[in-house]
Amino acid sequence: MRKPVEMFDRDFEWSALTRFITDPQPGATLGVVSGRRRQGKTFLLEAACRAAGGFYFGATEGADAESLRRISAALTEHVRPASPFHFANWAEAIDALLALGTEHSVPVVIDEFPYLARANSELPSVIQEALRPLRDQRAASRTRLLLCGSALSFMGSLLSGNAPLRGRAGLELIVRPLDHRLAADFWGITDPHLALKVNAVVGGTPAYRREFARNDSPDGPDDFDSWIVRTVLNPETPLFREARYLLAEEPELRDTGLYLSVLAAVADGNATRGGMAGYLERKATDIAHPINVLEDAGLLHRDADVFRDNRPTYRIAEPLIGFYHAIMRPVWDQLERPGSAARVWRASRHRFTSNVLGPHFEQVCRDWTLHHADPELLGGLPARVGHGVVHDATTRTGHEVDVAAVGIADGTKPPLLAIGEAKWNDTIGIAHIERLQHIRDLVTAAGRYDTSGTRLLCFSGAGFNAKAQAAAEASPDIHLIDLPTLYRPS
Repeated sequence: MRKPVEMFDRDFEWSALTRFITDPQPGATLGVVSGRRRQGKTFLLEAACRAAGGFYFGATEGADAESLRRISAALTEHVRPASPFHFANWAEAIDALLALGTEHSVPVVIDEFPYLARANSELPSVIQEALRPLRDQRAASRTRLLLCGSALSFMGSLLSGNAPLRGRAGLELIVRPLDHRLAADFWGITDPHLALKVNAVVGGTPAYRREFARNDSPDGPDDFDSWIVRTVLNPETPLFREARYLLAEEPELRDTGLYLSVLAAVADGNATRGGMAGYLERKATDIAHPINVLEDAGLLHRDADVFRDNRPTYRIAEPLIGFYHAIMRPVWDQLERPGSAARVWRASRHRFTSNVLGPHFEQVCRDWTLHHADPELLGGLPARVGHGVVHDATTRTGHEVDVAAVGIADGTKPPLLAIGEAKWNDTIGIAHIERLQHIRDLVTAAGRYDTSGTRLLCFSGAGFNAKAQAAAEASPDIHLIDLPTLYRPS
């Protein structure tokens, strides 16, 4: 299967689909494709069907009988049989789809599968029965049936626990947003400082450039403010209301007001359950359910504290939602009035730097440490990278650590490969390095981690002073990491 020239990256996803679709083994097989909205799943699967001569069906929200009529009509158009299909139930429809692969391997895609399953809860069981190993229709077919959906909580449950389709799938593919480096290439931005600012607003969702911003990318660092005003804060563009629609499109989020308030609490810096409860003036137990639902929907991410058990913090997983809650939602009425965007943005830039850009930079530093940093720089391959608070019993204070990389446990204690400080707007100096050294001593005294090889990482968007550079040159344990390094190919 030849990947379309207009498809940006997605090499891993295309290769996985190619191997699954062209697998010559006999018997129909099942694949599950999921991912948040606007990541290009439909484009990817439609391209695969075109490349391999397959059948694509995009479900819509509606009654079960209507969906059966739609798939009957679509399959009739695709196969052009002597008489049109009129499926009385999904068992007939699935068997007809399996019949498409009697001669060779062929992809069959059912997109937005959660819509069909909500209208008919027995559909996963129907597919399970159709793919029963000893069933003649399955053995005679080489249909590669792909179920796709954006409702992450539902798609994640399809193959879990006692679900009917557990153990039936030969492919489970998650289409993720582009990372910060690929996103910069996709937006055509070569300046790392500008690239990270744009990434803090729109993340790595491909649709936000091509469809939502109509390929409007900042024309250099000086154009960033104008770009914000004419795209994200412009009521005429789809980006303006996208964050609100993302929440409304999640089927599990019924009390939208409560979920919006939980996200607003996190965007305002209340990253713990207690902090969110205080912001909402509720008990922590009252918000446990909305937090879990937001997690399942992929809108909220829980990060464990590397140094303290049972002290998780939360962050908004979609940058555009974080930008909306920090910048747009508090002044929504003003933004809806034409011509107000520039005035609002001038008054919001400081809040953008502190509440959006700073935390996003820290997360990019953690992602880089986990996925892109040379293991030799860290002294080993990280098993996990997070952040946390180290307690100082002498002064009764807690020291926040922006980046903490833990290696694979080889003995009694797992190695703490590195701890790091991430400052977007501050020049790193010797005081920052001395602070990390002190924190390393505290971790050593606590005895939980092996700190004999712990490196000190200093990330900065503003650079490093002469004393910090001299310290890094004098010690192999100190590493200064600037924006060009974060964006350099591995």
